[in-house]
This record gives sequence, C-alpha cells and structure tokens, in this order.
Amino acid sequence: MINPIIFSIGNFSLHWYGVIVMAGVIVGALIAERELIRRGGNGDVIWDVLVGWVDIGPKMKFPFGAFQFGLPLGVLPVGIVGARLWYVMNATIGGNRIYMDNPSEILRVWNGGLHIFGGFLFGAIALFWLLRRYNVDRWLVLDSIGPAMLIGQGIGRLGNFVNQELYGPATTLPWGLKISTQYSYQTPIEMRDQPIDAVINYLETTRFHPTFAYEMLWNFAAAGFLLWLSRRYEKGLKPGTMFAGWLLLAGIGRAWIELFRPDQPKIGETGISYSMVVAALMAVAGAILLMIRYNAINFPGAENWEEEYQVDGQGAEAMAASAITALPAMERETVKVKSVSRKKSKAETPPRKPKTARKEK
Repeated sequence: MINPIIFSIGNFSLHWYGVIVMAGVIVGALIAERELIRRGGNGDVIWDVLVGWVDIGPKMKFPFGAFQFGLPLGVLPVGIVGARLWYVMNATIGGNRIYMDNPSEILRVWNGGLHIFGGFLFGAIALFWLLRRYNVDRWLVLDSIGPAMLIGQGIGRLGNFVNQELYGPATTLPWGLKISTQYSYQTPIEMRDQPIDAVINYLETTRFHPTFAYEMLWNFAAAGFLLWLSRRYEKGLKPGTMFAGWLLLAGIGRAWIELFRPDQPKIGETGISYSMVVAALMAVAGAILLMIRYNAINFPGAENWEEEYQVDGQGAEAMAASAITALPAMERETVKVKSVSRKKSKAETPPRKPKTARKEK
C-alpha cells in the first residue's frame, strides 16, 4: 500500500490526499475553462471565480510599489471551509465526540475529513456572489462547470484509496478491497467497539466494497455523457441544461453509493443516511430544473429566463475596465482634456534648428 505522506520536514507533512485533490481541482478548472470558451465566454472567468481574490481597504503606496490587502473568497477556499464544516457536523451527528471535546481538531484538515456536500454549498454561495460581482451570465458558467466538477471529484476519489478510507461493507466479490492495517484512516463500523487485535485480524482477512471507486467510475461516465450531449445537441440545448444534468446524475450516483456506506450517520433506524437525502434532493432539483427549462411544468418567473447565453463584458478584467465609466462625467472629461493637451503641446513644440558649422576665417 502507498504511504499517505509523501515527505515530512519538521512538523510539515505533504500528503498524497491534498496533492490528488488539488490535481482534480486543476484538471476540472481546465476542462471548465475549455467549455466556457467553446460557448463563447471568457475562459479567465473560471480562474477568477476559483480563487476570487477580493481587495480590501485602501491601496497603500510604498517606494517599492503599491500594496493592498485582500482575501481569497473564491469557490476553492470557501468550498474547503464548507467541506470541513459539513464533515465535522456529519461526524458529530454520527456520534463522534472528538470535535466537541477538542475543538482544535476542527482545524486539523490534514488528518482527513472533507465532505463534498459542504464544498458544493459554500462554493455555490461564493460562485453566485462572484458571478454577480463580475457581471457574468450564471447559466453560461454553471453549464461549463457541470461536467468538469464530476471529473474533478472523480480524480479526487483516488485520494481516498491512498488514505484507505470511504470503503463499504465486507464483500466476497473479486474486486473487493483489502484494507491496510498500517495506513487505514477508517475502522469498519462493525468493529469500532472491538479490541485492536480483533480489528487488525478482521482487516487482514476481509475484503470490502471500494465505494470511492464506484463513485469515481460513475462520475467519469456521467461527465462523458454530458460532454457528448453538449456537442451532439449543441444547438438545441437551452441554458441550464448541463447544470441540471449535473444535479440529476451526481445526485442519483451519490444516493446509490450511500447504500454501500455503513459509516454514514443514519436517520434513526431507517437505514437512510443524511447524505442520501441530500443527494436525492439534488437529483429531484435537477429533474425539476430540466422540466422548467423545457416547459414541461410552469414556474413563476421562468418565462423571463434567457434562451441564449449572454457573453458580453465578463470577468474581473471587464469589471476593472468598466470602473472607468463609473467616474463622474467631469472627471472623465478632465482626463480627456489633459490627454489631448499633452499631445497637442508635444506636437506644437517647434523643432530645434540644427547647429551650423562656423566658417573659418
């Protein structure tokens, strides 16, 4: 098995999980950028909303240059915070007291513990805020990132394999996964109250459903279908179709995967996990959005939804350029007059007469 830690220097350790997750983010962003450009948009918007650097306070000038404080309020940093908080909440509901007894553990993200639904929720809040700030068509971006999120999340699931976590119940199927007793981040739920020797013996003699692999394969297949659909019926698809497809397929896939996740907190004795309910709601929302978009059901205000993407004036650069127009009219005229007067004075300066050589007497 692979050691989850690539290397350590003092108290700092670089984990494979973090590297793989960031690889998934970058690959997903590159695919989203390409999809956005294919739809006529500005690909830089993806990177603008991913990082979301927002200047705060006045700009300070120093001899070596200007400086301004700022915060990364984009989808990635805000999504990581949300993913961690959702994981902590989910674990606490499931009876894990570690975060209540020792709140500092909440900050130890390197020990594992991110939940994708928290990333979706907080990331969506940051995304919609930035799209409004940058004056970008939301359907244009949402349709571009739908398949990309599936691929990025699928790549990130490889990190669960390295951590030996998120596996399902015991199985005798030939593709069952054997869990390392050395590197596993998870103890089977049926063995959590057993002595350590019994747990080790159980892991050495039992194979488990690789649920992270199931979700990875589902995500890749769903993304491939959406990408094919977006090209095969490019002219006939309405804005929002790809995003609705992502909601539908991602929700169905996760709800199915939850059947193989005995570690997830259940609602009473129903056997239904909270994550399964959220996934099912995603799928229902996607189906309803598709029906609204194609007039299968009536929804108040949907008649005003756009039929084509709006691709003018997108991104942080466009916002910066438009800031000039926000100046008062008198200031804009002053800028023009100063500019013209400089050019005119430079043009009207008579050229110097060349010096002539003195005649020798």
